[in-house]
Amino acid sequence: MKAILLFFVVVFSFKTWAQETIQSPYVLVLGVAQDGGYPHMGCQKNCCTLAWKNQKLRKNVVSLALVDPKSKKWWLFEATPDIKLQLQDFRKRTNEAYPYLPEGIFITHAHIGHYTGLMEFGREVMSANRLKVYTLPKLKSFLEQNGPWSQLAKLNNINLVTLSDDQSIDIANNKITAFTVPHRDEFSETAGFKIETPTKKYLFIPDIDKWSKWNKNIIDEVKKVDIAMIDATFYSNTELGNRPIAEVPHPLVTETEKLFSMESPNVKNKIFFIHFNHTNPLLWDPTYQKQVLKNGFHFAKQGDIYY
Repeated sequence: MKAILLFFVVVFSFKTWAQETIQSPYVLVLGVAQDGGYPHMGCQKNCCTLAWKNQKLRKNVVSLALVDPKSKKWWLFEATPDIKLQLQDFRKRTNEAYPYLPEGIFITHAHIGHYTGLMEFGREVMSANRLKVYTLPKLKSFLEQNGPWSQLAKLNNINLVTLSDDQSIDIANNKITAFTVPHRDEFSETAGFKIETPTKKYLFIPDIDKWSKWNKNIIDEVKKVDIAMIDATFYSNTELGNRPIAEVPHPLVTETEKLFSMESPNVKNKIFFIHFNHTNPLLWDPTYQKQVLKNGFHFAKQGDIYY
């Protein structure tokens, strides 16, 4: 019962939420899907058929907004291929109470679903003026040394700000800490983020190869926060059909559930799965969604807020 009550305290849908009553910083989910979004390009399987037919079922690529009502500032986590939809969605959900562009963007790594939305800030589209983009060092070098991203920096459309591993920075009344996690780092390292507001602590790890490869203990890290939004790319190892799932390693939802199986309901209750591949039934199958909830966990929903 405590776990259920906590869930309703910290998570609300904008459909039932009176925006003006929240004065503390909060996190808004702007996307929950893996890099290709949902439905997925070229997919004509059952998992995507319904979403091709029904636009309301479609989901944007994983992204969060940190919103500070007192300062009237906000920050974006990830620059996805869906960024123009997400900026418009943010504007609509917050009743145009904030600037159109965020104060800054925090990016985890150089896979297409997480940084390619930066192109929209170039002179062909927004022609932004020194929009802060926060990255770890290798990603900063990648953006500076490779076009078309280098042009964004050269023309001062973006202002690249270097983050240090496990070193926090202050933004308004909040604290952001980047840390590295093991992933397929072809072009850059991969970051996760801890977001600390005056009232809540959040963990955001949309991509990691396996929890066992990390030099930190995911159970301990979840216990340190109030909300943990973590990698749930695949539910099981049979989702990709003929393609070896080893080519794209991620902790399976079933693996994470097993890892936390002996933890208390209060610990499990902190976990909100996110970054779903289009094949992951947590995106579209109520049976699997109910089972995850029954097991004591949650899954992030586009449009929900956490505070």
